[in-house]
Amino acid sequence: MEVPAGLSARKESSALPTAAALPSGSQPATPVQITVLKAQGLKTIKSNVSVTLVHVEYNGVILGESSKTDVLPNGTANYNFMTSFESSPNGPNSLDDIAQKPVLLTVVEVLQKEKKQKEKTVPLGQAVVDLLPLLQGQCSFKVSAPLYAVPASPLESLHPEAKGGLEVAVCTKEPLLSATQFANGNLLSITLEAAYSVPEAFAATGPLQNYMACLQVPAAEEKEFPLLFKNGILKLAGEKEPLPRPKKWPLANIMAPGALSIPNSFIVGGPYDDEDGELNKREDREFRIQAESMKRIVWDTERRCYLDPAAVAILQKRITECQYWPVEVCRMSVASSSKGKTSKADKGDEDKQIFFHGVAYVNMVPLLCPGVKQIRGAFRVFAYQDSEVFEKTKSQHSVFRDLRTQIGLPKEESCTSGISTPPSRAVPSKTQKEDKEKLTRDKDSSRRMSSAPKIQLSDATVETENVTYLSLDGQQYVEAGTFLMMEIKLDKALVPKRLREELTRRVKQMIPPRAPLPPRTAGAKKAVEDYHNRVTSIAVAILSEYHELFGKQLPDQGVIDHQTLEEQKRQLNFELNSSGKYFAFKEQLKYAVVKIVREKYLKTTAFESQEQLQAFLSELYVYLVDQMHIALNQLLSEEAASPTPLSRTTEEQLWLFAHEAEVNKDYKLASLYHQQRVAQDQHNIQYWLDYGAFCLLLEETTKAQECFQQALSLDPHHIQSLLLCGIVSVMLQHYEEAEIFFEDACCLEPSNIVAWTLSGLFYELQNNNIQAEIAFREAKKLAKERSIPEAAVGEGGKKHISAGCVRSPSPGPEECLPERVPDGSADKLPEVLELACVAPGEEATAPEAAPKAPSPGSALGQSPCTIFMKAVEFLMKVNAIQFVHRALAHELLSLQGDPSCAYYLVLAQTSLLREDLSKCEECLHEAVRIDCMNPNVWAQKGHLCYLKRDFSDAKECYERTISFLEDAADMHFVYLRLGSIYLEEKEYGRAKQTYLLACKNSASCLTWLGVGIACYRLEEMVEAEDALSEANALNNTNAEVWGYLTLICLQGGRQLEAEQCYKYTVKLGLRNDALLREIRAAQQRFGSPAS
Repeated sequence: MEVPAGLSARKESSALPTAAALPSGSQPATPVQITVLKAQGLKTIKSNVSVTLVHVEYNGVILGESSKTDVLPNGTANYNFMTSFESSPNGPNSLDDIAQKPVLLTVVEVLQKEKKQKEKTVPLGQAVVDLLPLLQGQCSFKVSAPLYAVPASPLESLHPEAKGGLEVAVCTKEPLLSATQFANGNLLSITLEAAYSVPEAFAATGPLQNYMACLQVPAAEEKEFPLLFKNGILKLAGEKEPLPRPKKWPLANIMAPGALSIPNSFIVGGPYDDEDGELNKREDREFRIQAESMKRIVWDTERRCYLDPAAVAILQKRITECQYWPVEVCRMSVASSSKGKTSKADKGDEDKQIFFHGVAYVNMVPLLCPGVKQIRGAFRVFAYQDSEVFEKTKSQHSVFRDLRTQIGLPKEESCTSGISTPPSRAVPSKTQKEDKEKLTRDKDSSRRMSSAPKIQLSDATVETENVTYLSLDGQQYVEAGTFLMMEIKLDKALVPKRLREELTRRVKQMIPPRAPLPPRTAGAKKAVEDYHNRVTSIAVAILSEYHELFGKQLPDQGVIDHQTLEEQKRQLNFELNSSGKYFAFKEQLKYAVVKIVREKYLKTTAFESQEQLQAFLSELYVYLVDQMHIALNQLLSEEAASPTPLSRTTEEQLWLFAHEAEVNKDYKLASLYHQQRVAQDQHNIQYWLDYGAFCLLLEETTKAQECFQQALSLDPHHIQSLLLCGIVSVMLQHYEEAEIFFEDACCLEPSNIVAWTLSGLFYELQNNNIQAEIAFREAKKLAKERSIPEAAVGEGGKKHISAGCVRSPSPGPEECLPERVPDGSADKLPEVLELACVAPGEEATAPEAAPKAPSPGSALGQSPCTIFMKAVEFLMKVNAIQFVHRALAHELLSLQGDPSCAYYLVLAQTSLLREDLSKCEECLHEAVRIDCMNPNVWAQKGHLCYLKRDFSDAKECYERTISFLEDAADMHFVYLRLGSIYLEEKEYGRAKQTYLLACKNSASCLTWLGVGIACYRLEEMVEAEDALSEANALNNTNAEVWGYLTLICLQGGRQLEAEQCYKYTVKLGLRNDALLREIRAAQQRFGSPAS
């Protein structure tokens, strides 16, 4: 709509407040020079244009116009017109004006004058030049401003696209901002897009109405200045507003509609759940979609203001003191033209009145979060009442009271204040009286009114009973569900976000430096020794091949004749060549020879001639043969010591043994296995993380911190190490360090859902709810981008080696039982299950690395998990139970319906950690009710029954788990426990098969021990001894293995071996009393001297 009558461009400029930044002292004015170089594409606007001139205007003041210029045939007109205006902080052209007001350029066509008539001019097109670059540190810039056609009449409809252009240069002799202003100042821009779901009383028919909104922005020296949005356009129901669409200048003196668009500034929209305001929840989506296509008021206007350093400080202070800022909205009748001169004041009283006074509360606190520069969202509109506004925003009066001169209010009138003067002070119109009666009869039908009562200045002497009357029209906003779409944007964040380099530097500072590893010595002597060792090892291997082919030649058999020796040599050469072993031996020797060439002969470059190469090869050959003879003579002259057998345990097995020791509460042995893994490869990050997670299990937080920091020192960019360092810092109450770790993780990998979720949990722990909400929103946004409902399931990962693996690709938890599973007893079962059911089973090289199939062992089941359940999965792997409870609480709050099966499974696990078996049983009952086909539910229920010594029900649950086509996550543990139940019930055949399945999936000492026990009870002594030997090879410190080997040797009459096995059984401290009594009975029966 047009601006109300009586407001010229100059008036609007002068009525608005001056700069937001009021300097402490006067500063000289700075001239801003505008040069219009040329116009292009004029013929596209009007084909027969011949002579034009350009008219320059700024801030309502005409700066000048160029001389008449002929238009060239290609539509170009060269003006080269220069003009200027002065900008000063205290003057009319302040920094605030530079920020929000463009230079207006009007191309005017000069018509050929007829005889005795004045020369006529017609506006042809308009363009605007944004002066914002002058506040961004530039002293000069050049633009090609789009030129939009001016309609010949108000009824003419033009295409909004530009048809020409003006080439304009802008420059100043010195920057408008000082170095301090530029570094510490800021630019605030506020865009009011639209008001949706407006009251039904808003109608396009009847008197013209001006829909307005306004808010106050703090300035320096405790002052405030208002930003007013006028002339909102009421649009009826229909299509939605297009996206993206340009933002508009807050100007009223532009004749070309297209020139109202701000160059390169658009409203782009976005998903509702990414917004910062209200109505961004899932349940609001349908209402938002419907409201956007219904009746609405559209502004699409952007207002800017410059904030000097003092104003920026005030802005931060105001936001800290009061998080909600009021944005007032209202409707005002536009004065109609009147012929009578005496009716002007009456029209002001009658038509310039504020109706439908409402207020929206914008939460500004997100702008105090590091790196946040923008707030955009929907904000509900409520009826304006002074008491409520003051309570929420500390604002004592309406902003429209200060703007009554701009919006045409008489001085004695203002806006809603919460209490109204008696209606007799103002005489409502006839329509207003009718509406008032209708409001009194039926408040619920108020949204269908055509207008509302007039609102006047508050009066302290008025009775409170008038408050209800006053808020009736504003209450329609609440009943209609009206909301504003707004964007508040800063050029620079109020609280700068730490840079990635700074975060990395801070992380390195928090990790203590460690002494570098000693350098490897690789001199000539070492190279020769390596060559000797290699020759010796190859000679031993060849001798072994000879013995396999021809057997060992004993001394008493005499000397082998030469012909036989040559035949054996030929056969040996054939065997070595045909099997590829000759080539393998040669490859083994090659590296040792290369070291001799480099270290002893110092040859590292190519030879200059072939003769030099042959000479060197001859010398090298002689030397190598001599050294070979020396090595062989040393081998044959003395009996070589038996080589130490290579370890058969792999990294996965070591982790499994460590986990078994954890289950058996043998933490000393578990620590030893973890240390062995670290000793094998001190540069393996995962080994250190596993060791640290084990320390968390023991609540040795400081030691865990050392392990995680060591992992982080190996790779400062390792996300999982950063998160774990942050977690232990929280446990140690080192909150500043924790914030650095979490922030660095999110900065290094912005797409990591777990990192953002854990950051949100940390900020919530610090009562920083705004930062927490931002982090959670980012995590949900990432999950949505991956087309997974609030989750990141199936982001890749490695296949489970076994169930229940907490932090590694190793097999899952086991426990020992009397006779059934070694070194265990019933009183240890609760602790065993704590560890067994704590977490899923796979290697987590990063928090995002999850199995493609959901990890049921982590209690996530097979349904898509939320971001909080994804965090729970990671936290359970590393025994960070403190964070697990917070994540579960959020999971419960975020659910739209009943909790999921995954939630109940995790809750059951946490209940077991507290040994609350009744609570665990309740959770598993709900999980079975939700998903009775989930094998993990039945596996967990089997564990619970097993702990309660209800072996019958446990057996049924385990058998049901095995019967599913899909395995549970902790199948290894299911096999072990089911096998122990079969042994207890003397179903030895089924026990043997069950333990063999466990061996197939993930063999360990305990699985082979179970096979050995079952075979022994089946009197399959050979198979039993083989299985127990395999168990002994994997762990030769298990007393029960030695105990059963003792029984087998006694059964076989091998008294000496039985005695040795029994000694190891006693030495290792067998705690299975039943087995010990059986061994002693067998010793007495077979007459063993050890008895």
